[in-house]
Amino acid sequence: MTRMIERWFPCAEVSDACSESWGSGNTESSLWVWFAKRPVAQAKAAVLTSLLPWPDDEAEQRTMQELVRKALKGHNEGASEIQAILEREYGRRPRVLDPFSGRAMIPLEAGRLQTEAFGIDYSPFAALGGSLLSELAFRDWSAEPALPFEAAGGPVTLEGDIADRIVADVEEFLGEVGRRFRDSMDEFFPKRAGRYPWGYVWASTLPCQECGRRFPLVGELELRRPRPKKGDEGQSFRIHADPDTGICEAIVHDGPPTGTPTRVQAGKSKYSADGRVAVCPFCDHVHSKAVHTRLSAERLREDMLLIAADIDEEDGTKVFRPPTEEEISAAKHAAEALQHEAPFNLMPARPDELIAPGNTRTIQSVNYGDRTYGDLCEDRQNLGLVRLARAINDATEECLKVGVSTEYARALAGYATAAMMRKIRRSTRGARLQKAGGAQVGDIFVNQSAVSFSYDWFESGLSAGPGSWESLSKQTVTALRNIRQRSLAYPATIQRGSATALPFRPNWMDAVVTDPPYDDMIDYSDSSDLFFVWAKRAMSTADFMLSVTTHPGGVQDKEDEIIVKRGGGPAGDHRTREHYDSSIARAFTEARRVVADDGVVTIVFGHGDLEVWHRLLSAISAAGLILTGSWPAKTEAGGASATAANIVTTLTMACRPAPADRSEGRLAAVEAQVKAEVKKRVELWDRSGLAHTDMLMASAGPAMEVTGRYSQILDVTGNVVGLERFLIVARKAVQEAADIKVVSLPLDSFDARTRFALWWVRLYGRQVAPKSELRWEVFAGDLDMADVKNLLHQGEKGCRFLSSKEFKATITRDSSVIDVAFAMAKAWPDGLDAVAEVLVEANRENDDEYLWSAINYLATRLPEGEADVAAWNGLQRSRRGVDVAARNIADAQIRISHETAANEVHPTLF
Repeated sequence: MTRMIERWFPCAEVSDACSESWGSGNTESSLWVWFAKRPVAQAKAAVLTSLLPWPDDEAEQRTMQELVRKALKGHNEGASEIQAILEREYGRRPRVLDPFSGRAMIPLEAGRLQTEAFGIDYSPFAALGGSLLSELAFRDWSAEPALPFEAAGGPVTLEGDIADRIVADVEEFLGEVGRRFRDSMDEFFPKRAGRYPWGYVWASTLPCQECGRRFPLVGELELRRPRPKKGDEGQSFRIHADPDTGICEAIVHDGPPTGTPTRVQAGKSKYSADGRVAVCPFCDHVHSKAVHTRLSAERLREDMLLIAADIDEEDGTKVFRPPTEEEISAAKHAAEALQHEAPFNLMPARPDELIAPGNTRTIQSVNYGDRTYGDLCEDRQNLGLVRLARAINDATEECLKVGVSTEYARALAGYATAAMMRKIRRSTRGARLQKAGGAQVGDIFVNQSAVSFSYDWFESGLSAGPGSWESLSKQTVTALRNIRQRSLAYPATIQRGSATALPFRPNWMDAVVTDPPYDDMIDYSDSSDLFFVWAKRAMSTADFMLSVTTHPGGVQDKEDEIIVKRGGGPAGDHRTREHYDSSIARAFTEARRVVADDGVVTIVFGHGDLEVWHRLLSAISAAGLILTGSWPAKTEAGGASATAANIVTTLTMACRPAPADRSEGRLAAVEAQVKAEVKKRVELWDRSGLAHTDMLMASAGPAMEVTGRYSQILDVTGNVVGLERFLIVARKAVQEAADIKVVSLPLDSFDARTRFALWWVRLYGRQVAPKSELRWEVFAGDLDMADVKNLLHQGEKGCRFLSSKEFKATITRDSSVIDVAFAMAKAWPDGLDAVAEVLVEANRENDDEYLWSAINYLATRLPEGEADVAAWNGLQRSRRGVDVAARNIADAQIRISHETAANEVHPTLF
């Protein structure tokens, strides 16, 4: 049976739906902390088109397409019609597997289509979250006994459907956990005027290497931004250090900062070698970044409570003040209490799991001396999480005592743990005070999946404000209710396992639909270990097996994780490119094994680096699969500017086992087929609104489809041609099919160096692009690296189009158009005569259509406000003046030449 995805995919509809509320997946992703979010619209489209047949009759094809378009207008659109078709085609519930299920978006959507869905993930933390989203939320729990809790003020009632048992019980369970947690922590958060504070600002202190006194390291002094319309001056603080007493304290005041932070910028950025230096407020001694980092790594850091914050009862404003002696004493008492906390089964209360080597990028505090995951929090934060985990376990035990099933207890504890995981996102030293929005608690994830660290941070208190248990509980219940109300799903089956060893018999799945890890984009297990060590404590009663691991550090297993570990090389991490390539090929081989003979393996993938695509597609081939359909859709958030280099498109690729009887192909014929196929696709992609950068990525699909028709492809000498050749052909075909005009001139009519430069600007503008893009674009342009010298700046993070200030080439009669344009912009500040000299040196007339078209193109494609853009715009306005100056210079050179020649013929006596 030919599947719909092999002939058609709703690219435009998916792109539109992914930006809409129902299709974005924001509600579903809010339930559990994870790092990759597949929009539910794309997951639904991928599953649906992988299962639906593609009729032979054209009228039936159009009917089926309209049904899928209808289904992508909401969660339940066309549901009954789709279920009837699937029942007719399969005679049962179709079986769908995602072997890299993550938070289980694909199994969820498969379940919403009433299929029998299965999800496998190597991370036990991800598997628990996936189970909460796509399995436990939809089971029938009506036979469970009532929970043994009595809410304050009477029984818990729902705002929505009282018959929704799981939502009602989760609300009651979380309420009970919150009461126990608050009671257990009450003594450590003294009330002020009968109310709990919102939270506290802390800072790490280090001993000054000059005077020996300890001082806090703070990078910003503003606490709350001014609101002039409300008459609010805002609040700030300054660090006051008394050399006589050795006391250092924070002085809170109204208005903007009046002092200087103790951490100030020294280098170009905080990430540079100079970075931020630490200045002792007692003696003004400057500690370089290297020095204060070393002191911290030597574990000389100590925590200091600086400032308390309350929530104004009338208007909700966050009001900052000095902490009271009682509050300072309570924080010290919490540190003492932490030492006496009982273990969770065999696990100490404070996490002692070691942060694995090679995590300086992912767990940033490793650079500052943290060795275990307990080190990431200050003592009262740790105590709060311990007591919260204890409350979840105690409530779970009470449920089990009254006859609640172990599975239901696991579900209730799991949803409480989900709320706890979101609390952790704002409960470490990486959670800074954010001034936007009237002051908020910052998230520890500020850079993809890297867990941030800061010398100064914010600790949430016991109030009912943002970040509190009450707030997080309400968000969890709301998310669960919305997920269930959107569309009831057939419960999926989610388990922990490896994609390289699937627990299913051959040919059992009707479709495998998966979104595999993207090379080195995210360190999944390392980034989630902070949450895992706390989750296994919170779930120690409900799910003791969650804590079982073979890793010597007590964290999640890494041995068979299929990623490339960024920065892992110096630590000898085994998760290298070679490991990824061989493992992903084995995973695809397993997918091929378990899928039915007439089923498809659908792979969703997106990456901005073509080398990663080359390796992925090679793994697909090595697994004995061929592409039979590939479809791009805009599913990710892109950059703010039109020229951003962000890849916002993912490719949904349908694969089948490669036929055994494929014939050999010939290079010239296959190249022609690739070009023709790409040209057809560019027209479709253009209508779908894809940027040219995304088209380049998507071109890998048709290239693989064409080459997959052959067992091997031979050149004229009989040698086998590698896949890389056809990826280059496909990229070149995108440029040719795009038919770029530089003003009115075809891009192809320019010299090769200029053509490369203008195409690069079209793709990336001034944005930094991966270095591999330079290599691939050079190949696609039939150039050598020497041909594009002095066009791009190559730095550690990638390649960027040069500015004229950086341009160094000498202009001659043989200079390309782009070089002359650069030289003219560089000469512009020195006046028209300097610009004219460039024209003369290049032997170009002022009416050179190619030169002025290129200048116009560069001025319109590069960001406004740049010096180069201003120069090129100025040149165009002064074109006539440039012409006059050039003619004058040329005439002067001719006159001098004539005079020199005359002197040589008639020499003077002197």
